[in-house]
Amino acid sequence: MYETPQEVADLQRLLDASHGAATAHLRDIVTGEGVLTARDLVALLTGMKVLSLATVTAGGEPRISAVDGHFLHGTWSFGTSGAAAKARHMRARPAVSVAHVDGERLAVFSHGRVAEMAPSDPDWAETIGHWTAHYGSSPLSWGEDVRMYRYRPRWMVGYAANQAELRTDRGISLE
Repeated sequence: MYETPQEVADLQRLLDASHGAATAHLRDIVTGEGVLTARDLVALLTGMKVLSLATVTAGGEPRISAVDGHFLHGTWSFGTSGAAAKARHMRARPAVSVAHVDGERLAVFSHGRVAEMAPSDPDWAETIGHWTAHYGSSPLSWGEDVRMYRYRPRWMVGYAANQAELRTDRGISLE
């Protein structure tokens, strides 16, 4: 867990506002014990998680792809090649949607904006260090034009069909 108490509080405000502004249909599904809190998310989203990343072409057509995501400081970081179509899409149209879905057990849906990270960013060294520790090599060594991104959600909802079972299976205690 990399989140500060302030980041957890900010994430909780985002989750509460998002759930409150969701459609009645979504609130009928994501309800009661199924609603994940910020504390739940930072505990459940450790390590690499496969993200479905939705971008938009210049013609307004949606595109979806998968990226390795790491939840750090209440936001996702991910990388791709600068030659990838999604890199062009994000450069021109940084509004994207991101989802992490683990079968019917866990789902996190969000909409927000993405920004390409740079060595001058305050969290650059920590992010690259985290990725390097996880994979055993720096993501910057994986190709000639590796780009790293920070995703900032503006809307986010998390759901777990059975939180107690999910936490037990993953060895997570929120006590």
